[in-house]
Amino acid sequence: MFKKSVEAKAQQRLSGADRKKLKRTVKERFTNASDADIDALLPPKVEITVAKFPNRVHVYGLEGGFPMFFDIDGRGTEIFPTVYALWKVPELLPAFILKGGEVSRFVIGGADLMFPGIIIPAEGLPSFLVGEPWAVKVPGNPAPVAVGTTTMSSSEALKAGLRGKALRISHYYRDALWESVEGHYVPNAGFLENVVFEDPSLSSTSQACNSCEGDTSIDQQHGIDNKEVGEAIDVIDVQSALDPASATQADFENDIAEQVIKGVGDLKVAENGSADDSSAEEQHTLSTEDIDALLDKCLLQALHTTVKEKEFPMPGSILWSSHVLPCRPSGITLDIKKSSYKKLSKWLQSKSSVGLISVKEDKHKKEVILFAVNRNHPDYTTFKPEKRKVEKNEQTTDHVAGEVRSHIILGVAEIYKPSVQVNPIFNSVGADKGKLYSASEATDIVFSYIEKENLVKPTDKSFVVLDATLCDALFKGAIKKGSTYPTEIHKKDLGPTFINRMQAHYRVTRGSESVVRKGSLKTIQIMTERRQGNKKVTKLSGVESFLIDAEALASELQKKFACSTSVAELPGKKGLEVLVQGGVIDDLARHLVEQYGIPKKYIEVLDKTKK
Repeated sequence: MFKKSVEAKAQQRLSGADRKKLKRTVKERFTNASDADIDALLPPKVEITVAKFPNRVHVYGLEGGFPMFFDIDGRGTEIFPTVYALWKVPELLPAFILKGGEVSRFVIGGADLMFPGIIIPAEGLPSFLVGEPWAVKVPGNPAPVAVGTTTMSSSEALKAGLRGKALRISHYYRDALWESVEGHYVPNAGFLENVVFEDPSLSSTSQACNSCEGDTSIDQQHGIDNKEVGEAIDVIDVQSALDPASATQADFENDIAEQVIKGVGDLKVAENGSADDSSAEEQHTLSTEDIDALLDKCLLQALHTTVKEKEFPMPGSILWSSHVLPCRPSGITLDIKKSSYKKLSKWLQSKSSVGLISVKEDKHKKEVILFAVNRNHPDYTTFKPEKRKVEKNEQTTDHVAGEVRSHIILGVAEIYKPSVQVNPIFNSVGADKGKLYSASEATDIVFSYIEKENLVKPTDKSFVVLDATLCDALFKGAIKKGSTYPTEIHKKDLGPTFINRMQAHYRVTRGSESVVRKGSLKTIQIMTERRQGNKKVTKLSGVESFLIDAEALASELQKKFACSTSVAELPGKKGLEVLVQGGVIDDLARHLVEQYGIPKKYIEVLDKTKK
């Protein structure tokens, strides 16, 4: 699952409700975990983030720290701890113990685990069901090295003679999930640095196995399923990494061989809270005074660079999200709640009391509105705005991305398929009934039939005389009982009438991607409404019809509008809905037109906040 590195489409902090839901899900799935274990993995005072990947996998981790859980389908039904989490709480999952060095070496390469590669305890095979999460350990070490799902129950395994696949590996030491955060590893934190699962005396065996990777019998003998390993196998250089002084030897009843595991002494279970303390310290690096000073600096930077007089009056929420937050230094989280003001309204009113800005509270909307800036104020005149290189780079990146996206032109075409009513016309002129036609092509078909049958009215060439076939194609079933069928039709009405009798389809093309769907193309819906606390939220739906990924768009809008976004399923309908905090209905519609090439006629807006 994590063999190849994939960039996350979106990453965001979990809300309080989502944190509780995640902890509840972990508690229900891993019954061996105590409350202390769960608090060790998901500390109450540390922010938890979720990274969403294109394959629907969600990865939950500590902000600025390590990933702790991953959800295969993003629904909470198949959630697993990472190797990092199992190093902190090793007994969170039951574990299979590997036999020899060859087995562990290939499991670390991503191969699934076979029953012949497992040490069966003296008391017999433990009981388990199909689809249960299990960990993988090496002998003499409490820290697991892989996580996976059982492919059969224990009773089925015994019936099969302990042959076949035991565990489908989902995540293992040194896969892409590991590599994504390995740069943050601190050796004395108790984590694993280098591991060798192979004895030098097995080097010839190792070479023999490498030379015959396609030999199923050898793989089965060692308990390896090498079908899905491919190039992902990471062969560890034993001679350069092995340290005999730190090795541990073990003799097994099956006489496979001795194995030397480097780092058994180094591979320790991290003490609870060691990572938490470091993460918590990172969250509180700024004091209240520092945050107050940073707020003032960001406000002055915004007033000098982005706040324009023509935008007044400006709601305080727009000033904060669209102007102040983008001026914060890179990598710094600016939270008004951690300042001495606690609230945005109090901060803006304090700046108004010293004469820097003019604000007034809208009692109806319960929001502070910015009306003017005193550009003669000493704080304003003495402040020198920074030339923000990071912002320029981001703007350049956005500009380049916009240029690249502009080359991926959106094409929307309404097309039609012949129906039962018009099939006789297509048969008569020899046209393909299984083909899709544009409106002009379909009109040419019916006029070809008129020319073939010489149906143009001699006395008035703007009219067409209807014969039985053409009359049925245009009007059969559409005329009320008792009404007479028309005997002629004007040429200007012929094309639209004929097209209305065909099956409507549409084709949407974006770059090399193209889809054809039945029915008429539905518009994109953008709606702004008020939520509890008189806050605005903008809803966007229907983007899938135009080959726009809702998750990717939500991540893009989060950066563009400096606000939180989320994606949810439409209630009672197929499709996804993007929720954007704030009233950005006009800016969002303009973004879809300019960046994605959506024609304005396919965008429908509704602002429910206006009276």
